[in-house]
Amino acid sequence: MGMLTEFKEFAMRGNVIDLAVGVVIGGAFGKIVSALVDKVIMPPIGLLVGGVDFSKLAITLQAAHMGPEGKEIPAVVLGYGEFLNAVVQFVLIAFAIFLLVKAINRLHRQPPAAPPAPPEEVLLLREIRDALKK
Repeated sequence: MGMLTEFKEFAMRGNVIDLAVGVVIGGAFGKIVSALVDKVIMPPIGLLVGGVDFSKLAITLQAAHMGPEGKEIPAVVLGYGEFLNAVVQFVLIAFAIFLLVKAINRLHRQPPAAPPAPPEEVLLLREIRDALKK
């Protein structure tokens, strides 16, 4: 079998295609969650906290200054606000995946199996018991 044929068989397996579709959908979902966090969730939270834009929160470790050659050296900034946004995005994505997995597990649950029928002797003994009660 030629290498091209082997590659075609590998690439056309269902699992590889499912994985590719999952990666593409996951990337799109990540963008949706990023937009949701940055544009919908964080602005009201920032407003409640006092008009803070979380994406702009940062600690300046070293201010911008002029170097010896006359070039401006940019400030060294620790941008923890972007980190907070990323944490909120992660929590939302993790929660959405949790709900998805929970729904899939609910679909895959098998209904409880019916108890096995009792042996013939037990059925006969029950009939005798019921006959004696009359």
